[in-house]
Amino acid sequence: MGAASGLTWQCLRDLRPAELTEAADGWRAASAFADAARERVDGDMSGRLTRTQDSESARSAVKRLRRLSENYHCIHTETGLIRGTLAGLADELAAPQRTLRTALADAASLGYTVNDNGSVDYPAGGRNELTGDTLPGGSVTGDNGLIGAGNPGLYYDADGMYDPARAPGTPTLKNPNPHCAKAQDIADRIAHALREAHEIDERYSSALNKLKAAPGLTVDSRTWADIASDADAVSGAAREYLGKEIPFEESPADRKEWWDHLSKEQREEYVSAFPGLIGNLDGIPAPVRDEANRENLQMLIGKLEGRHDEASRDMLGGLKGIQERLEKGSEFPIYLLGIGDEGNGRAIIAYGNPDTADNVSAYVPGLDTKLDADFAGGTVNRALHTARGAYHADQFSSTSSIVWLGYDAPQMTPSDLASGRSVMFTNDAEAGAPAYNAFMAGISATNEGTPHITAIGHSYGSLTVGLAAQEKGGIPGADDIILVGSPGTGADNAQDLNMGEGHVFVGAADNDIVTKLPNHNEASGMLSGAAGGGSAGFVLGMGMAGPPGAVVGGGAGAVAGGIGSYMAQDAQTDPSEHWFGTDPASKDFKATRFAVDDGATVLEDRGKMTAHSNYFDPAKDQESADNIARIVAGKPGKITEEVPR
Repeated sequence: MGAASGLTWQCLRDLRPAELTEAADGWRAASAFADAARERVDGDMSGRLTRTQDSESARSAVKRLRRLSENYHCIHTETGLIRGTLAGLADELAAPQRTLRTALADAASLGYTVNDNGSVDYPAGGRNELTGDTLPGGSVTGDNGLIGAGNPGLYYDADGMYDPARAPGTPTLKNPNPHCAKAQDIADRIAHALREAHEIDERYSSALNKLKAAPGLTVDSRTWADIASDADAVSGAAREYLGKEIPFEESPADRKEWWDHLSKEQREEYVSAFPGLIGNLDGIPAPVRDEANRENLQMLIGKLEGRHDEASRDMLGGLKGIQERLEKGSEFPIYLLGIGDEGNGRAIIAYGNPDTADNVSAYVPGLDTKLDADFAGGTVNRALHTARGAYHADQFSSTSSIVWLGYDAPQMTPSDLASGRSVMFTNDAEAGAPAYNAFMAGISATNEGTPHITAIGHSYGSLTVGLAAQEKGGIPGADDIILVGSPGTGADNAQDLNMGEGHVFVGAADNDIVTKLPNHNEASGMLSGAAGGGSAGFVLGMGMAGPPGAVVGGGAGAVAGGIGSYMAQDAQTDPSEHWFGTDPASKDFKATRFAVDDGATVLEDRGKMTAHSNYFDPAKDQESADNIARIVAGKPGKITEEVPR
């Protein structure tokens, strides 16, 4: 229908968007059939064989059934993309068609003729002021939309004749024939409608041309990489349709209301055609986000399989680790509430349904966390430990424990340090705080009751939570805040976090050096002392033992100088003042400090910082894990407290 195929106003006028919608419905039915077939293969056939048969032939049959399931999965996804493309095309073409039909109706009512090329003929009318004669009729062409191109229909001499000398840049006179301006308006609207329809047609034609399946029945990583590319193309083509239909700029509560008012068919369309958007949209119910994100997870894995850079390999390890967790399951139902390859990766995983849970916690990890194998195999376990602990703390209430990696935590890499995105700066936390608050607002919007909500921040993640709490209105829905291994929150005291007294809890192991980061003055003293001590040691060592002695002396001098300057500066500064504000574990911060195991020192740990990582793990710090779980379960009166620093 594009310009290359001869788009005319007659074609646009006679277009029937309803036929495109009917075609979309047909593809919807095909998508639904494929999805139902996949569920039947996985459940009634493959699942039953796995449960009841244990033989080589049964295992072989299950393997073939899984391949069939993948075929149905692929068909379901691709047909869903076609359906979404056709629905968007029909919706967007309706607007220029309305514009065109209105213009044609206006031309007919005025007795004007619309020519095949879109120009408009108008009759004689008005009087020539010099001769008194009736001004002649004429023809005008719609504005072609090119800046500086001009429009011959606008430039006439006093007799109503077109004068090229009156083109842009020269004084112009409007044609005094009253029909001319009206005809010009109609011609411009016709031209505008055709240009808009052409742009829409080109955009969607490009996306539809990509939706071609490779021959054969093999569904592998290349197949899913191609589907991921198709999904990106469809989302790109439908950007205006989606921007108009989906309330991206509204609150999560508004999005929940929008979703609730959609028909079953409309919801299916959004999930199947735009899983990456719906799965990561705060305010959409958890089961829907989970369904969309599991679809998107498969596409992201296929997309990254073909890449060989280190960042892609790391992220692929994280995605596959999450996929394994989802397939394996747990005693608590797992919900994939967010997944993406932006920045260092995005992943939001819940143990327990946050829409129905009595208690909901959302934990923000910190320094060096990214979507990789360590995240999938280790960090996610912290949410699972909390879910188990909350169940033991109160078996009569349900809990959803979430790990939220919805931002880029600082990394201990040279590139991050060079770019100013290190753990010593607030950049990442400032970017993450609004996103965390949006997610928490979505939790409140989709939960069917009034849950007890706990915000948890660990390490640098406690700064992110702290800054989120200091935004206007605080963290949406939060009843309690837990800070563990915190270098500070950017706040002077707990009241700055917009929580009532007794609702901010802090865990800080005495051997966790992150909770004892120096303040800016102390750090400055350490650096200057290390530089001075290193220089002096280098000179003395050179004089006594030559170059080897200079190296040893310089290193020893730097250490001694740094420690000495830190101690001198520390004696002059407030002991509760940390790098990111007041130490949350200090009495000046006025939070409730709960007991934790002190852990091993860095020296005892051979340079590791396990005291900074044990808070959630009952096998390594039972007391801390239990206290966190009790707070999450709404039982803060049962925690064991510790005296603030």
